[in-house]
Amino acid sequence: MSADNAPIEDGAPTEWKKYDSYAIETDPDQDDKATEIKLTSFARPHMRAFHFSWSGFFIAFFIWFAIAPLLSEIRDDLDISKKEVWTSSIVGVGGTIFMRFLLGPFCDK
Repeated sequence: MSADNAPIEDGAPTEWKKYDSYAIETDPDQDDKATEIKLTSFARPHMRAFHFSWSGFFIAFFIWFAIAPLLSEIRDDLDISKKEVWTSSIVGVGGTIFMRFLLGPFCDK
């Protein structure tokens, strides 16, 4: 093209896309947001983060609340004192905080 036939820039913003194509269906009118979700897929980092988040939450919830109804049985069976029960509770909370700091960066990647 010669300088006389060059396309005229109208000042409108050009659309920027990170990818040319996607592995799932997207809606181009909504900034390429997905129109479907593959819940069983671990291929994308977003789905891995989703699955690790809900499974981690479930495990933490289950472990945290499973001991309370069984505490009297466990205390009698192991023959531990009330002070040792409190110590184990404090160690459990401390361990939870420590693991959150340790595993938090892995969940962010």
